[in-house]
Amino acid sequence: MVLLTAFVLVVFLYSLVSRRLERAIITAPILFTSAGAVTMLLPAAVTELALDRNALLLVAELGLVMTLFTDASRISPSFLKAARSLPIRLLSTGMLLTILLGAIFAIVVLRGLTWWEAGILAAILAPTDAGLGQVIVNSERVPQRIRQSLNVEAGLNDGLSVPFLLLFIALAITQGSTESAGAVLARFLGEQLGYGTLIGVGIGAVGGWLLGLASRKGWMAPPLGQLGVVALPLLCVMASEASGASMFIAAFVAGLAVQFGFAEVGRHSVEFTEDWGQLFNYFVFFLFGTIVVNDLGHFTPSVLLYAVLSLTLVRMAPVALALRGTRLSRATVLFMGWFGPRGLASIVLGLVYLEREAHLEGESTIRLAVMATVLLSIFAHGLSALPGIDLYARRIALLDEASPEHQALEPDSPRPPHAR
Repeated sequence: MVLLTAFVLVVFLYSLVSRRLERAIITAPILFTSAGAVTMLLPAAVTELALDRNALLLVAELGLVMTLFTDASRISPSFLKAARSLPIRLLSTGMLLTILLGAIFAIVVLRGLTWWEAGILAAILAPTDAGLGQVIVNSERVPQRIRQSLNVEAGLNDGLSVPFLLLFIALAITQGSTESAGAVLARFLGEQLGYGTLIGVGIGAVGGWLLGLASRKGWMAPPLGQLGVVALPLLCVMASEASGASMFIAAFVAGLAVQFGFAEVGRHSVEFTEDWGQLFNYFVFFLFGTIVVNDLGHFTPSVLLYAVLSLTLVRMAPVALALRGTRLSRATVLFMGWFGPRGLASIVLGLVYLEREAHLEGESTIRLAVMATVLLSIFAHGLSALPGIDLYARRIALLDEASPEHQALEPDSPRPPHAR
């Protein structure tokens, strides 16, 4: 109860000064990560963390399932069109190049990793977290088109990273065995991706149709519609556990499918995550602080170098290539490239990888590289958010009114996926 008590106390104290901290450089992730690290000074907390590891991993998995479902339920083709394809560029070309470049640098800098292990590390660190740059997403000094594109990217790239991560894990586990890579790929596509997609489509489509019917007929009390929506990703978890499919892929697909029968699913799911999701986010950063504090002394120069490269070149070069032809200014490209922080999604995906107990030779290196990168991002992106906005606002103020940065989205554009 020591960890839980400490966390609840920090939540209460944070709520008392939350408005004042909105204008400070000390962000919520910095605060909760630091609080988790300080809590580990208590001997009872160390013992409790070791005993409750599986329970903490379960919380992280369920949180990722809910996040993936919510993000998918908010995907709107009309919004992607209204955003003039910037999110599509970041989520396709930008993300694929980020994974490729992250794997290449892992091979070069972190010697000893296999290509599949390097792919695991790159996939874990590919998703961005707009929650670390919440000040940017909410700042009206940043053009609407830019901040919403970053928000959409962060809302969807965790779901797109999951298949890559699961595939690389499967290939890494079977490396050196008699089973060919083609057989592993076929089994992955059939069991993890195939079954997961079928479960997601089935639960999402049927659940969405029933929710839509109940809503139209007036059978469902509006406040309880939120509970009906939340039940769908939990059903995906249960069905996936029984069939050996990926609960993450199932939840993401269900979030897409449910919209066809229940158009209001996005509003209900976001209401839930905005109420309870923040608490989960804070808990994950608190948990991260309790874990990372014991490994600070194990960060080698090569691990720290990879963390710096992951947040700079591995992120910024793909973004620059993805945004070619958009006529965005150099200041905007640099701004979007830098503010691709690694946070919540990378922490949870790292925990998911560890839970697989693959026992790879490079597991320790992967774990340390993920922790170092996320820790550096929490502080570097958190502390640079307000100064970065000031500098960027001064630069774009000099641009012509006809520049792409100043082109507003359509007034009726739907809300993008929530920032975590």
